[in-house]
Amino acid sequence: MKHGLPRPAADVEASPAHSTLALVEQNLEETDPWDLPELKDTGVPWSALDTKGKVQRVLVSVLKFIILLGLLYMFICSLDILSSAFQLVGGRAAGDIFQDNSVLSNPLAGLVIGVLVTLLVQSSSTSSSIVVSMVSSGILTVQVAVPIIMGTNIGTSVTNTLVAMTQAGDRSTFRRAFAGATVHDFFNWLSVLVLLPLEAATGYLYLVTELIIDSFQIQSGEAPDLLNVITDVLTEAIIQLDGSVIGDIATGGSEARNKSMIKRWCQTQINTTLQNVTVPGPENCTSPAFCWVDGNITVTLKNVSEAYNTQKCRHLFVDVNLSDLAVGLILLALSLLVLCSCLVCIVKLLNSMLKGQVASVIKKILNTDFPFPFGWVTGYIAIIVGAGMTFIVQSSSVFTSAITPLVGIGVISLERAYPLSLGSNIGTTTTAILAAMASPGERLGNALQIALVHFLFNISGIILWYPIPFTRLPIRMAKTLGNITANYRWFAAVYIICCFLLLPLLVFSLSLAGWKVLVGVGVPVVVMLITVMVINVLQRRKPGCLPSGLQSWDFLPLWAHSLDPWDKLVGAFTAKCCCCCKCCQVSNDNQAHEVQEIVEQSTEIHKEVYDNPVMAVEKEVENEIKIELDILKITQL
Repeated sequence: MKHGLPRPAADVEASPAHSTLALVEQNLEETDPWDLPELKDTGVPWSALDTKGKVQRVLVSVLKFIILLGLLYMFICSLDILSSAFQLVGGRAAGDIFQDNSVLSNPLAGLVIGVLVTLLVQSSSTSSSIVVSMVSSGILTVQVAVPIIMGTNIGTSVTNTLVAMTQAGDRSTFRRAFAGATVHDFFNWLSVLVLLPLEAATGYLYLVTELIIDSFQIQSGEAPDLLNVITDVLTEAIIQLDGSVIGDIATGGSEARNKSMIKRWCQTQINTTLQNVTVPGPENCTSPAFCWVDGNITVTLKNVSEAYNTQKCRHLFVDVNLSDLAVGLILLALSLLVLCSCLVCIVKLLNSMLKGQVASVIKKILNTDFPFPFGWVTGYIAIIVGAGMTFIVQSSSVFTSAITPLVGIGVISLERAYPLSLGSNIGTTTTAILAAMASPGERLGNALQIALVHFLFNISGIILWYPIPFTRLPIRMAKTLGNITANYRWFAAVYIICCFLLLPLLVFSLSLAGWKVLVGVGVPVVVMLITVMVINVLQRRKPGCLPSGLQSWDFLPLWAHSLDPWDKLVGAFTAKCCCCCKCCQVSNDNQAHEVQEIVEQSTEIHKEVYDNPVMAVEKEVENEIKIELDILKITQL
């Protein structure tokens, strides 16, 4: 054997090449934006602390927990004040909307009116109580009121969607928070799309609830006050409203139009005296012994009751000489300020508290399923928990608004927030059932039937969209919308305005024009939307089934199938119109994001061309990213 000569090439076994591109792509594939983030503990470990440090940490944790409870209390109270403010601003308009009975006979119009009225008063309990009073007084039938109840279910879900908007600062947090809020919206919309035509065709909800009412001998009771006992101490010190005014306007009461909704007197005394009263004729006398006829005048003795105000209410606006609209606007601004401030502080406080072992324990408790084969039970337990918590706070808006920031920071997964939201829908209907049972005997049947319609509607929606994993469309739709709003945060405002304002107003306007116009305009639009959805599904899964021209939307103008041109337009408009530093900061952040995307695209080109030996090129690109971002930060106004 000769030394120093190279071995034949055939004897050399080359090791497999490890491409940088393959490694990077593997990491990208493993990263899921919907995975819950790890809340790492950056502080000193517990084992490394001395006795003084451990005591100090425990005291700080207890203090944070007390502050968190205080912030939650203020958050719930601000939602209550916000509801009162909306009632002062839009309550009379809501009563006027309900008064048009000819429009309410159209199921679509009734649905839209339920949505709009709940948006105006920001309380499904208030709007549904108006419907109950109108049914009890005979102004509406139960069949006509069913679509309105469905609309109140949709309108109440806008509150947590607005709460999610406060977390738009971070893209990943906003993605999860907005999806966690809109999963409630999609459930309500999909349930209405299926159950409203079914109800119009068969009267399913009306017939089943009527059978329940006739089958049980239900007696009147009292609705419980749970969380209200605690929150009313603060809210009633700020404002107290006369809730009967909106109902009186809806039922046609003429005196209620000139009556203020702000409650002035909290205690009244009724005095009954025996007085001479003029009556039409002797047959109207209380007794022949107490009846006198003087010509054409008949006089009798009768008990006359008069109410006297004895004690004024004690709240801030009891002696303020301002209109209901002015007081409502003041409360609206203050409640929104407190609401947003409390929400930001709650999120910051939770981020500081939920770290390390605490975060892992809470995540496991909230998001872990039962072992096989009982994993399916976990979701139904979450529904029960959501119903119970909503029953305690007596408001689905409060409960869903409270879990929205938890979904945003990654404590609760979207898959767990979905059954909790479904449970909140059931919880708010149980409160309405108990409230209906407090109605007088002659109104108990109709009031309870409307509350049961609300309950059965939500149960039917859960049966449609939860038991089978394939049917959980709201989760997939919420994730799609969350991805869109994370990239184009202005789209969240477009979604809220279109779904909760423009679309209901459009349907309501078409309903006023008559069913022929509604069908003539609505059917082509619905057919076009269904066609576009089917084509989108086929483009993703089986493009070969489509003609070559429909395998993509590239034949359309860019603005018709992409949000990028609209994003540039919104960015340009924002840059020109916003003069404050914060707006300029947002504009610069968007510019930085665009620059980063461009440089990342150039990085991909380098990754495709180069391998391990020339890693320096990628390092240079990273340095260019840092330099350009630093320039953007330095040049901010």
